[in-house]
Amino acid sequence: MALYTIRYSARGTGVLRTELVVADEPQGTIAQVKRRLSGSRTFREASVFEDGELRFTISSDAKGVATAGERSTRNYEREWSATERVPHRGIIQGAPWLEETVLISTLIQKLSRRDELTAAETRVLEELLQPPIVIPAGTDIVSQHSTPGFSTLVLDGFAARYVMLTNGSRQITQLNVPGDFVDLHSLMMSPMDHGVVALTRCTVARSPHEGLRRLTESEPHLTRLLWLDTLIDAAVHRQWIAGLGRRTAVARLAHLLCELYLRLEIVHRVGSCKMELPVSQAVLADVLGLSEVHVNRSIAQLRTAELVKWKGRAIKICDWDGLVRQAEFDATYLRLTRAPV
Repeated sequence: MALYTIRYSARGTGVLRTELVVADEPQGTIAQVKRRLSGSRTFREASVFEDGELRFTISSDAKGVATAGERSTRNYEREWSATERVPHRGIIQGAPWLEETVLISTLIQKLSRRDELTAAETRVLEELLQPPIVIPAGTDIVSQHSTPGFSTLVLDGFAARYVMLTNGSRQITQLNVPGDFVDLHSLMMSPMDHGVVALTRCTVARSPHEGLRRLTESEPHLTRLLWLDTLIDAAVHRQWIAGLGRRTAVARLAHLLCELYLRLEIVHRVGSCKMELPVSQAVLADVLGLSEVHVNRSIAQLRTAELVKWKGRAIKICDWDGLVRQAEFDATYLRLTRAPV
């Protein structure tokens, strides 16, 4: 099975939606899109992407009959609006006109930001993963106190690590974005002292611990890179602890936006200071250790200061330097520079 990225265009609204579709081959993907568009009164066009290039465009006429046609490969570059998401890069696999690519392009992009990967190492990472599955929003990817036999990579969507207290209150300790192994540490630390929940519909791929153990024995460079990934997770936790203990509410929120933008930029999900944050204020309250009312006030403060424009899930950072100052943000902990590991 192959994983394809479908981008839907909503006629007359400017709203765009992205989905991942699993199919046997390109024609199967197009057939799925045709069926969805034919039954929709809103979404009239869709595109299938690979590596930033447009492969197919599918549209429906006034009678609601979907048609599809292959286009010659061309670069697909434009200014993304606040309601758009950048197409997933290098995610189509199994198409007859393409060399085989990996489903884990986001992980490759993330690791390559820190150090160079060889083609052989990329193949090793690809072979680690089982076929992708979809986790509905609100469902645990990994449950607190469970003993998973695999580690899970997020391919698409937002997830969160959390600790649940006996009184039912929840503290989110990290947000996970595409390219994140949400529980790589479960290879060594089991049972889990926390859970991981899908905040949105997530597409994930699992890597059995047996394969990860073999990797640690045969691939020292990859082992160090994955170790670095868990160290960066720990650095994120330190910053969040500092924020909860010492930053003001608005500074916590500003810091979160700076962090998420840079993490999403690594995997090509943001651009032009525009990002999408598809979580509710209730979730942000669990992230920031605030009430929903206080979260709402903090968003209003950032708007009033003209640091951001925030409408629904769409966020535009109007003054990056100002947001950094408000947060006292120092990106050192994200280790964004490439250096030998």
